[in-house]
Amino acid sequence: MVPMRPFSSSDDFPPHNVYVLPALSPTMETGRVVSWNFSEGESFSPGDTLCEIETDKATVGYEAQDEGYLAKIMVEAGDEHPVGVPICVVVEEEEDVDKFANFQVEGAEEETAPSADITESPTPVVAAPVENPLGEFVLFPSARHLSQSRSLDASVLYPGSGKDGRVTKGDVLTALSEGKILPSLAPAPHQISQAHATAADNAAPPPPVAPISPSPLPASIAVDDASSNPYEDVPNSNMRKIIARRLTESKTTVPHFYTSAEIHLDPILALRKDFAKQDIKFSVNDVIVRAAALALRDVPEINASYTADGQIQMSNSIDICIAVATPGGLITPIVPQTDALGLMQINAKIKDLATRARDNKLLPEEFQGGTFTISNLGMFGITEFTAVINPPQCAILAVGGGIPKVVPAPFIEGEDRGPPQVKTMMTVKLSADRRVADEQQAARYLQAISEYLENPKMLML
Repeated sequence: MVPMRPFSSSDDFPPHNVYVLPALSPTMETGRVVSWNFSEGESFSPGDTLCEIETDKATVGYEAQDEGYLAKIMVEAGDEHPVGVPICVVVEEEEDVDKFANFQVEGAEEETAPSADITESPTPVVAAPVENPLGEFVLFPSARHLSQSRSLDASVLYPGSGKDGRVTKGDVLTALSEGKILPSLAPAPHQISQAHATAADNAAPPPPVAPISPSPLPASIAVDDASSNPYEDVPNSNMRKIIARRLTESKTTVPHFYTSAEIHLDPILALRKDFAKQDIKFSVNDVIVRAAALALRDVPEINASYTADGQIQMSNSIDICIAVATPGGLITPIVPQTDALGLMQINAKIKDLATRARDNKLLPEEFQGGTFTISNLGMFGITEFTAVINPPQCAILAVGGGIPKVVPAPFIEGEDRGPPQVKTMMTVKLSADRRVADEQQAARYLQAISEYLENPKMLML
């Protein structure tokens, strides 16, 4: 349903609805109207897309649920606004459109604009130095590292909350959060040995040196012309801002650990060639997605998430997100119930999602959620990379491209090992959340996916 709010107005107007900027994803705080598909005065029907809205995930069409006339556009295309801002007025009768030419929503600015009554910031508290008997050992190592990394002297916080009054990392964080000003660390003076000092004192003064007039520089380099080094500031889209914030939060708050494996790819290539003779075509990525889903079924600990209250939530459904590059940024549409789909079903689903993702035609429910993510850069010539977890998921699989490698022949007890062989090998790296999974579970998962990929006929079962 299109969000509407009954804002009051200073004059009496005919019956109308005020549409507001909706929250089209759980993390959306602001949005941008990219374009309006209707002009003021035009009529629309249920299902028509009134405008395109850029969210923190993608650009989504804003569909009308009822018929009506667009009486007034409150927000021009291109400007970013908080969620809940009125964007347009809709009426039921065409003759009412002209009556909204000067329509204003009372109280809308007050809701979205910062309050004029701003509380004055409190005066910063300067931490006064206190003589301590512990000397340089007054700081715990973690407190010393934190304060010195910011060039601050935290010894003035003595006595702290640690044993014998030692200052802990928590004491430093509390002081910073309370606005206490810690003195800056002065750079350590260069120490000169007494022998060097004496030698310097006894040394004869150097003979005077005639000043040398600097030679004039060529005109081409005498002036640092800013125009010779042009640059352009490109504003980030709302999607890229949210991607930056979420991935920074993930990398700084989620304890990542990594495991990788090399997988023999030739059996998959041979299988594709056999099916191609029957005019049945699918990609290596389709096989990887199918194998990853079955491996999640075998090792469900990887198909889990970390909740806000510190619990591990095991997912009953295997819904794999596939990373797709779009002009606006990376988006991860979801293939629901992936383990229940065959190769050709996965192939068709991924093609459809990827095409609509690049055309900004995905529905919000098609890129929100998911239990596991796959990022495949093999088609770009990348052989190995590390991906950042997309919370609250606990893992993401980074897939590189296959490359020929010389590998030893397999060892069979009682038989002579044959000559080395050239095989197509693919490196996959699993990034996992240590709060949810451990190294043993990650190793079991990579073993399972390797088993499926190196014996692809198991994927047909």
